[in-house]
Amino acid sequence: MIKIRKLAPGDGDAWKHIDDRFTVDSALVLSVTDGEISYTVQEIPGYVKSYAAQEAEEEAEADDAADYIDNSDQALYVAYAGEQAVGRILLKRNWNRYALIEDIAVDAKHRGGGIGRRLVEQAVQWARAGGMPGVVLETQNHNVRACRLYERCGFAIGGFDTRVYRGLHKDSTEVALYWYLLFD
Repeated sequence: MIKIRKLAPGDGDAWKHIDDRFTVDSALVLSVTDGEISYTVQEIPGYVKSYAAQEAEEEAEADDAADYIDNSDQALYVAYAGEQAVGRILLKRNWNRYALIEDIAVDAKHRGGGIGRRLVEQAVQWARAGGMPGVVLETQNHNVRACRLYERCGFAIGGFDTRVYRGLHKDSTEVALYWYLLFD
Protein backbone atom coordinates (compact mmCIF):
# COMPACT_ATOMS: atom_id res chain seq x y z
CA MET A 1 0.00 0.00 0.00
CA ILE A 2 1.30 3.44 -0.96
CA LYS A 3 1.03 6.31 1.50
CA ILE A 4 1.85 9.91 0.71
CA ARG A 5 2.85 12.28 3.46
CA LYS A 6 4.39 15.70 3.81
CA LEU A 7 8.06 15.71 4.72
CA ALA A 8 8.54 16.39 8.42
CA PRO A 9 11.60 17.09 10.59
CA GLY A 10 13.52 13.89 11.21
CA ASP A 11 12.28 12.11 8.06
CA GLY A 12 15.79 11.85 6.65
CA ASP A 13 16.77 12.10 3.02
CA ALA A 14 15.53 8.80 1.54
CA TRP A 15 13.36 10.88 -0.81
CA LYS A 16 16.56 12.07 -2.53
CA HIS A 17 17.61 8.54 -3.52
CA ILE A 18 14.75 7.57 -5.82
CA ASP A 19 15.85 5.92 -9.08
CA ASP A 20 14.61 8.49 -11.60
CA ARG A 21 16.12 6.86 -14.72
CA PHE A 22 13.84 6.47 -17.71
CA THR A 23 14.18 5.39 -21.31
CA VAL A 24 13.72 8.00 -24.00
CA ASP A 25 12.63 6.46 -27.29
CA SER A 26 10.16 9.01 -28.58
CA ALA A 27 9.47 12.73 -28.53
CA LEU A 28 6.51 15.03 -28.84
CA VAL A 29 6.53 17.02 -32.08
CA LEU A 30 4.61 20.23 -31.50
CA SER A 31 2.39 22.24 -33.79
CA VAL A 32 0.39 25.39 -33.21
CA THR A 33 -2.93 26.03 -34.95
CA ASP A 34 -5.08 29.05 -34.11
CA GLY A 35 -3.11 29.53 -30.90
CA GLU A 36 -3.67 25.95 -29.70
CA ILE A 37 -0.69 23.68 -29.14
CA SER A 38 -1.02 20.05 -30.20
CA TYR A 39 1.44 17.26 -30.81
CA THR A 40 2.20 13.98 -32.46
CA VAL A 41 4.64 11.41 -31.11
CA GLN A 42 7.71 10.48 -33.14
CA GLU A 43 10.12 7.64 -32.42
CA ILE A 44 13.75 8.64 -31.86
CA PRO A 45 16.92 6.63 -31.15
CA GLY A 46 16.67 5.34 -27.59
CA TYR A 47 18.78 6.30 -24.60
CA VAL A 48 18.49 6.32 -20.80
CA LYS A 49 18.12 9.64 -19.01
CA SER A 50 18.48 10.56 -15.33
CA TYR A 51 18.27 13.84 -13.48
CA ALA A 52 20.21 12.53 -10.46
CA ALA A 53 23.60 14.00 -11.46
CA GLN A 54 22.14 17.45 -12.05
CA GLU A 55 20.21 17.27 -8.77
CA ALA A 56 23.35 16.24 -6.87
CA GLU A 57 25.02 19.47 -8.00
CA GLU A 58 22.00 21.51 -6.96
CA GLU A 59 21.77 19.78 -3.57
CA ALA A 60 25.39 20.62 -2.86
CA GLU A 61 24.47 24.29 -3.25
CA ALA A 62 21.59 24.31 -0.76
CA ASP A 63 19.96 22.34 2.04
CA ASP A 64 16.67 22.21 0.19
CA ALA A 65 14.74 19.89 2.54
CA ALA A 66 14.70 22.44 5.35
CA ASP A 67 13.13 24.99 3.02
CA TYR A 68 10.07 22.75 2.54
CA ILE A 69 9.29 21.95 6.17
CA ASP A 70 6.76 24.19 7.93
CA ASN A 71 6.66 26.59 4.99
CA SER A 72 3.24 27.64 3.69
CA ASP A 73 4.74 28.59 0.31
CA GLN A 74 6.60 25.30 -0.30
CA ALA A 75 5.91 21.63 0.30
CA LEU A 76 7.62 18.29 -0.23
CA TYR A 77 5.48 15.16 -0.28
CA VAL A 78 6.95 11.67 -0.29
CA ALA A 79 5.24 8.46 -1.42
CA TYR A 80 6.13 5.44 0.70
CA ALA A 81 5.71 1.71 0.09
CA GLY A 82 6.09 0.55 3.68
CA GLU A 83 9.19 2.37 4.89
CA GLN A 84 10.72 2.80 1.40
CA ALA A 85 10.47 6.17 -0.36
CA VAL A 86 9.20 5.43 -3.87
CA GLY A 87 8.12 8.86 -5.08
CA ARG A 88 8.37 12.58 -4.38
CA ILE A 89 6.91 15.89 -5.43
CA LEU A 90 8.37 19.31 -4.59
CA LEU A 91 5.99 22.25 -4.76
CA LYS A 92 6.19 25.97 -4.30
CA ARG A 93 3.99 29.01 -4.72
CA ASN A 94 5.37 30.53 -7.92
CA TRP A 95 5.79 34.27 -8.60
CA ASN A 96 2.58 34.22 -10.71
CA ARG A 97 0.57 32.62 -7.84
CA TYR A 98 0.40 29.19 -9.52
CA ALA A 99 1.59 26.14 -7.64
CA LEU A 100 4.82 25.15 -9.36
CA ILE A 101 5.77 21.48 -9.43
CA GLU A 102 9.54 21.88 -9.16
CA ASP A 103 10.23 18.15 -9.26
CA ILE A 104 8.27 14.93 -9.44
CA ALA A 105 9.79 11.47 -9.55
CA VAL A 106 8.61 7.90 -9.12
CA ASP A 107 11.15 5.15 -8.53
CA ALA A 108 11.74 3.15 -11.72
CA LYS A 109 10.68 -0.13 -10.05
CA HIS A 110 7.37 1.35 -8.88
CA ARG A 111 6.07 3.02 -12.04
CA GLY A 112 2.75 2.11 -13.58
CA GLY A 113 0.91 1.74 -10.27
CA GLY A 114 -0.63 5.20 -10.04
CA ILE A 115 1.96 6.81 -7.75
CA GLY A 116 2.64 9.66 -10.20
CA ARG A 117 -1.08 10.41 -10.48
CA ARG A 118 -1.47 10.40 -6.70
CA LEU A 119 1.45 12.80 -6.33
CA VAL A 120 -0.10 15.14 -8.91
CA GLU A 121 -3.43 14.90 -7.06
CA GLN A 122 -1.58 15.86 -3.86
CA ALA A 123 -0.17 18.92 -5.66
CA VAL A 124 -3.66 19.92 -6.80
CA GLN A 125 -4.99 19.54 -3.25
CA TRP A 126 -2.13 21.66 -1.86
CA ALA A 127 -2.67 24.36 -4.51
CA ARG A 128 -6.42 24.52 -3.92
CA ALA A 129 -5.94 24.70 -0.15
CA GLY A 130 -3.51 27.57 -0.70
CA GLY A 131 -5.97 29.52 -2.86
CA MET A 132 -3.82 29.24 -5.98
CA PRO A 133 -5.42 29.52 -9.45
CA GLY A 134 -3.83 26.32 -10.78
CA VAL A 135 -0.72 24.21 -11.14
CA VAL A 136 2.17 24.56 -13.60
CA LEU A 137 5.20 22.42 -14.38
CA GLU A 138 7.92 22.14 -16.97
CA THR A 139 9.13 18.98 -18.62
CA GLN A 140 10.75 18.03 -21.90
CA ASN A 141 9.24 16.79 -25.13
CA HIS A 142 11.53 13.73 -24.78
CA ASN A 143 9.75 12.65 -21.58
CA VAL A 144 6.67 11.34 -23.38
CA ARG A 145 5.48 9.09 -20.56
CA ALA A 146 5.43 12.02 -18.13
CA CYS A 147 3.70 14.24 -20.70
CA ARG A 148 0.96 11.67 -21.12
CA LEU A 149 0.51 11.47 -17.34
CA TYR A 150 0.08 15.24 -17.10
CA GLU A 151 -2.42 15.22 -19.93
CA ARG A 152 -4.42 12.41 -18.27
CA CYS A 153 -4.44 14.51 -15.07
CA GLY A 154 -6.08 17.39 -16.95
CA PHE A 155 -3.05 19.53 -17.80
CA ALA A 156 -2.66 21.25 -21.17
CA ILE A 157 0.47 22.62 -22.84
CA GLY A 158 0.45 26.38 -22.34
CA GLY A 159 3.80 27.15 -23.93
CA PHE A 160 7.19 25.83 -24.99
CA ASP A 161 10.79 26.91 -25.40
CA THR A 162 13.01 25.40 -28.10
CA ARG A 163 16.25 26.92 -26.81
CA VAL A 164 16.34 26.58 -23.02
CA TYR A 165 18.25 23.26 -23.05
CA ARG A 166 20.81 24.48 -25.56
CA GLY A 167 22.46 26.27 -22.64
CA LEU A 168 23.37 22.82 -21.28
CA HIS A 169 24.18 21.17 -24.63
CA LYS A 170 24.45 23.39 -27.71
CA ASP A 171 23.06 20.66 -29.99
CA SER A 172 20.17 19.66 -27.73
CA THR A 173 16.92 18.86 -29.49
CA GLU A 174 14.89 18.84 -26.29
CA VAL A 175 12.04 21.32 -26.05
CA ALA A 176 10.84 22.64 -22.70
CA LEU A 177 7.08 22.19 -22.36
CA TYR A 178 5.04 24.20 -19.86
CA TRP A 179 1.97 22.30 -18.70
CA TYR A 180 -0.90 24.06 -16.90
CA LEU A 181 -3.89 22.86 -14.92
CA LEU A 182 -6.19 25.82 -14.34
CA PHE A 183 -8.85 25.79 -11.64
CA ASP A 184 -12.30 27.10 -12.57
